[in-house]
Amino acid sequence: MAKKEKKPFSLKKEVMEWMETLVWATVAVVLVFTFLGRTAVVSGSSMLPTYHDGDRMLISSLGYTPEYGDVVVFAEKSGDKENLIKRVIATEGQTVDINFETGEVSVDGVVLEEPYIYEQTEEEGNIEFPATVPEGHIFVLGDNRNNSRDSRFGSIGMVDERLILGRAYWQIFPLSKLGFIG
Repeated sequence: MAKKEKKPFSLKKEVMEWMETLVWATVAVVLVFTFLGRTAVVSGSSMLPTYHDGDRMLISSLGYTPEYGDVVVFAEKSGDKENLIKRVIATEGQTVDINFETGEVSVDGVVLEEPYIYEQTEEEGNIEFPATVPEGHIFVLGDNRNNSRDSRFGSIGMVDERLILGRAYWQIFPLSKLGFIG
């Protein structure tokens, strides 16, 4: 039986193999976070009682089209602040109205059933209602309506769909709330 010869150790070859592995790992991570999903962290109390400060979720934009009730993460139009997490209330072409005396939100004349909100909408903001959502935009509100910077305020306004980083699909932290976001 012939003995196999050991190839001599080559530091250069070993380093090149490690570099190739690191490059492929980096490419894989970039592709996953660009196309499949990334994480987002809730900051503040604007999504109470549904989500709390520090909750983490997995978001994705792959093939996503905004729909009423979706929880989305988007970049502010100014680009210099943190990403925001809000709920889609209306999409392009729909008309939103808010009765600040009763706290009811309606879309196209139909009052929304909103079991997820913290309290009725009383904070008016500086957008005039009724308001029609322009093409390529969405209207968003936080679940904690009276403690949320959202589409009622000109600083956020109607959100351009190109600023949406993704829809929240899975809550991943805290572990007690681990699961699909409906």
